[in-house]
Amino acid sequence: MKLRVAILITAFCVIAGFAGAQSSSPSAASTTSATGAPYTEHSVWGITLVKTKAGLSDDYLSGLAQTLKGTMEEEKKQGVIMDYKVLLGEASNREDFNILIMVEYKNMAAFDGLREKTDPIVAKVVGGQDAQRQMAVKRLDVREILGTKTMREVVLK
Repeated sequence: MKLRVAILITAFCVIAGFAGAQSSSPSAASTTSATGAPYTEHSVWGITLVKTKAGLSDDYLSGLAQTLKGTMEEEKKQGVIMDYKVLLGEASNREDFNILIMVEYKNMAAFDGLREKTDPIVAKVVGGQDAQRQMAVKRLDVREILGTKTMREVVLK
């Protein structure tokens, strides 16, 4: 079961981060205005918090350069995602993350049928189920996924 969870987590990191999204249509903006919210809703970010083992950050990032980068660039090209970012920093304590993987989606509706759009891309870049499984097992040796978040970008009024 742990292997299956690790595979799913890794696959998700590769295809988009763990996220869901809400539509940000013009009517949503007017609804926001009508409610008096002090912000306007914008894109949705899927964020994955990663903790690499001591001294293995470069190894993990090298792996991402081979899989995540190709996958995300193809998803951008096909309009599945808007953008992605990988942030590297220092952990504030032993339990903290040191890498953030952020994937930007236009809105929550971008997640309707997402897997049908991304599975062929992942298979093309990473390989079939066996290759994805091997990658997931290998990554268990260098990193731990501490959590995921889905967050809406807002612009303050």
